[in-house]
Amino acid sequence: MRRGIAATALAASLALTATACGGEGDDSKADGPVTITWWDTTNATNEAPTYKALVKEFEAANKGIKVKYVNVPFDQAQNKFDTAAGSSGAPDVIRAEVGWTPAFAKKQYLLPLDGTEALAEKDAFQPNLIKQAQFEGKTYGVPIVTDTLALVYNKKLFADAGIDKAPATWDELKKAAATVKSKTGKDGYWGSTAGYYAMPFLFGEGTDMVDVAGKKVTVNSAEAQKAFKAWNGLFDGKGLHKADGTADAYAHIQDAFVNGEVASIIQGPWEITNFYKGSAFQDKNNLGIATVPAGSTGKAGAPTGGHNLSVYAGSDKAHQDAALKFVKFMTSAKSQESVALKNSTLPTRDDAYTDKVKADPGIAGYQGVLPAAQPRPELPEYGSLFGKLDAELPAVASGKKTLDKGLTAIETEMAKLLPGFTK
Repeated sequence: MRRGIAATALAASLALTATACGGEGDDSKADGPVTITWWDTTNATNEAPTYKALVKEFEAANKGIKVKYVNVPFDQAQNKFDTAAGSSGAPDVIRAEVGWTPAFAKKQYLLPLDGTEALAEKDAFQPNLIKQAQFEGKTYGVPIVTDTLALVYNKKLFADAGIDKAPATWDELKKAAATVKSKTGKDGYWGSTAGYYAMPFLFGEGTDMVDVAGKKVTVNSAEAQKAFKAWNGLFDGKGLHKADGTADAYAHIQDAFVNGEVASIIQGPWEITNFYKGSAFQDKNNLGIATVPAGSTGKAGAPTGGHNLSVYAGSDKAHQDAALKFVKFMTSAKSQESVALKNSTLPTRDDAYTDKVKADPGIAGYQGVLPAAQPRPELPEYGSLFGKLDAELPAVASGKKTLDKGLTAIETEMAKLLPGFTK
């Protein structure tokens, strides 16, 4: 799950306007190469250059296929694809966040990939990631990167405070934050008010936002109330940074951590390269990575995130065949190794975790916490539920609204989004 990516890319917006999608209006000719369009949703500055280089490799190895590369800001891509696929045509291939895949599949925008060239090496991918790319028994995406949240911490600040291991529970994190403050003068922990970052607290109490099997909204259940009480308790206390509900909160938290002003945060591997750019982590080995703390049940876990490459169902056969070949190339072990080495992202297949890849302490650290990651349920609307949390949690964390009122409002809005679900 990518967070905090800037949405200001005028060039990309102009390119989208000018780009013909789904094989329509491109420069393909009957006797010439097939041109497919790929919407890449990676960070245009830090990640996109690696993928552009892979596109050139693919074209060199496949003379009959050209790839029209378009970088689409992540936070705009879902709506843009939804609009394009439902009207005039969409790109032949899209890099879709895992939560979008079932939603697009339900609308029949994506091509089932089972038995196609794109999934010829299906068994090489981590099974839970394949499952997360499925809807009603069919697979609609090939995992290209994966991620989860972890407790990341500054080893030196912890050591200066006399803390020799990562906190294993939220209560331990609270105590560690107070100790860091006493010994170093720095805050020990800064939590996010964004809904996605609250999920480990729910999982730690053995619950989720919804019970899909029981068709019930559980975000205001007794277990969830306990989870959010623990979450809210980490914004007030010695060594605990106060909640930031501003639009720039993500950047504020990230900057404070990488520059050594706060000892720990909850964050995903998409920030590994940015961690290393900060003054606190010029020595990469100063970056500590641990499984998110456990709740009162003793369980610890965070959402499984990441991205799939999916093929547009509205393209013609020639474009679909070319797209399937392209997806296979981009998700191969060789390509994933290349991306991991340059972008410090996590591969989705074990054979891409080569010795070179695991030499990056950030990747190795996050690989170690992946077993605790919890896949999303097969619910097309699940990704949209985070917006309901985002609308209320900042007000709760800043004390502008009580937890009870906030959770009641969230529960009501989620129920509206999920017809047939009870509260």
